[in-house]
Amino acid sequence: MKKIAFVFTQAPHGTSGGREGLDAVLATSALTEEIGLFFLSDGVFQLLPQQNPDKILSRNYIATFGVLALYDIDQCFICRDSLTARGLNDDFEMVLKAQSLERWQISEYLSTYDVVLTF
Repeated sequence: MKKIAFVFTQAPHGTSGGREGLDAVLATSALTEEIGLFFLSDGVFQLLPQQNPDKILSRNYIATFGVLALYDIDQCFICRDSLTARGLNDDFEMVLKAQSLERWQISEYLSTYDVVLTF
């Protein structure tokens, strides 16, 4: 069975990348259990709780990340360097439990996956 990585690099609002990525993760979870989620660059904002997308006339899908554990998706990683660059640290509250890694560690982990999809 192939290992599939989903890399989130875009902020949650302003584009549909995050929502489309989440839809792809949920669909793929029916086919394989070898799924990893990676949050890099502005993608780290995907995990911030208490967002108010209705104020910018956007759909709220962020909370759906919190139910991924029900789909046996527990390999989740967030880039510590990306957090620091955006004024966050790795002890902030997240909607999904994710392990904080340095950028070089993220690269090493990604190299173990057969397929890498970026959103």
